[in-house]
Amino acid sequence: MTDQPPNGLPSYRLLTGPDDETFCRRVREALDLGFRLHGSPAVTFDGDRVIAAQAVVWPGTTAG
Repeated sequence: MTDQPPNGLPSYRLLTGPDDETFCRRVREALDLGFRLHGSPAVTFDGDRVIAAQAVVWPGTTAG
C-alpha cells in the first residue's frame, strides 16, 4: 500500500448516488483500491428513489 491513493484520487471521497447495484459496486471498488469506510452510510429519499452516501478515506489520513 502506498502513502497516496492511486490515480490521483483524493484521500477523502464522498460517494453518492441512487441506492442500487451501481452505487454498491462503486463503494466496493473504492475498498478494493485500499480506501476504508469512514463513518456510517447516509440515505435520503428524493421523492422518487433512495439516494445513498458513503465516505471513504485513504489509510493514514485524517478526515474531519
